[in-house]
Amino acid sequence: MTDLRGKTILFGVTGSIAAYKAADWVRSLVKEEARVNVVLTKAAERFVSALTFTALSGNATHRDMFADGPDEVMAHINLSREADALIIAPATAQTMAQLATGMADNLLSAVCLAARIPVLICPAMNTAMFHHLVTQENIRRLRQIGYSVLQPGSGDLACGEHGDGRLPEWNEAREALLSLLTPADLRGVRVLITAGPTREALDPARYLSNRSSGKMGYALARTAMRRGALVTLVSGPVALVDPPGVEVVRVNTAQEMTECVFERARLARVIVKAAAVADFTPAAPSEHKIKKSAETLQLECVKTTDILAELGRRKTERQVLVGFAAESRSHLEEGQRKLLEKNLDMIVVNDILGKDSGFDVNTNQVTIIERDQSFGLPVLSKESTADRIWDAVLRLLGSSEEKGQTV
Repeated sequence: MTDLRGKTILFGVTGSIAAYKAADWVRSLVKEEARVNVVLTKAAERFVSALTFTALSGNATHRDMFADGPDEVMAHINLSREADALIIAPATAQTMAQLATGMADNLLSAVCLAARIPVLICPAMNTAMFHHLVTQENIRRLRQIGYSVLQPGSGDLACGEHGDGRLPEWNEAREALLSLLTPADLRGVRVLITAGPTREALDPARYLSNRSSGKMGYALARTAMRRGALVTLVSGPVALVDPPGVEVVRVNTAQEMTECVFERARLARVIVKAAAVADFTPAAPSEHKIKKSAETLQLECVKTTDILAELGRRKTERQVLVGFAAESRSHLEEGQRKLLEKNLDMIVVNDILGKDSGFDVNTNQVTIIERDQSFGLPVLSKESTADRIWDAVLRLLGSSEEKGQTV
């Protein structure tokens, strides 16, 4: 799953100063074309009015468990029946204590007790309250019950203290929601992904690199994590936010990426090399900045390690190895050649000259080539493309399992 379009999200807001941020989260969900129903506690209304959430969500805001309007009767049952997921943000220590002990003395806690849908809790409170043994025990209990509880952010708090207790960022909560709503068909699978360019030093001020943005690799990492995979992302220098829940290892040079990948490859069940690693590196980088003293500059370069080819040589029978090829011509022929030469299970080829599949765009149009078949995908978002790639990887994983059983 790549977005929340068409989903019905039940949004609980409790009495924290961070309640004002919930309004922005509701607006973000509506922009994503999700249907949002908000449930406010009485304490939450001390910070943000029901009218605010009604205006932002486009739906009535629910506050009273004993309201007698035609749409309010049995609200604690009907609201969760109609929803795909429930998020509580911010969640106070009081609310978490209620949920951990099964109390249902207001509409929101009653809704939670009646809910048979995924529940995401986003704590926000003073750092001492968060770290109190009772609160930590309540969080442990909530997770044991089956609720998903995010770790709060750390930083300056409204009370003037500094520490854990900030409401998590929306991108983290959104990823958690998507994970809860996405089938975990990669649960427990260790995945190693590379992304982005490398930088090869020419002198202290300059380097050789390429136009890779890393967006495809990061999309692969996010979508794999949502499907339950244990993801390690080895990233070159990019201007992208680390995907929540993903182990990110940052490198700069081709040599650093080579060492990092080989160190981790043995434990990975699936390896996806989406990084655009430099093919050559300066043989002798200058210790000082090169001056413009001549009309031309001759640069001697040496080949870097072909990471993908070496991974192909080291690949075990149970591993699935996926490569990427950015081509400007003869796409199918080049992809098939690299698939065989580098002992890959699958290669994803994209046209770098296409306006929807070139560098630094949010869409892609690729051809997926396997040993026994190849097929093209239409222009899709990079996350949708990533999901289609993982669908193909799942088939290959199933094939490797069958092969292992017959050996």
